[in-house]
Amino acid sequence: MAAFSMVLLVLIIVIIALFFDFTNGFHDSANSIATVVSTKVLSPKQAVLLAAFFNFIAILVGFTFGFTVAATVSKIIEHDYITANLDIVPTSCWEG
Repeated sequence: MAAFSMVLLVLIIVIIALFFDFTNGFHDSANSIATVVSTKVLSPKQAVLLAAFFNFIAILVGFTFGFTVAATVSKIIEHDYITANLDIVPTSCWEG
């Protein structure tokens, strides 16, 4: 039963993180587009097309040259420590 509750907790956390990431993307794109549109540097259509183009290019660059930030973070984190101390996380979450 404890393993099921751990899986459920991780699943809930992942869903919340994905929802946050999705909504955060709205705000980031709105902020980047609003600046150039409000200063009349670009029309709204041009700004959206430019943002879409560079978002597409960014993922191609990531696949071409590697996702170095994620690789660096994964090298820093001590995986053995995390897997050995998994029981600490839910305990500390509930006990505050």
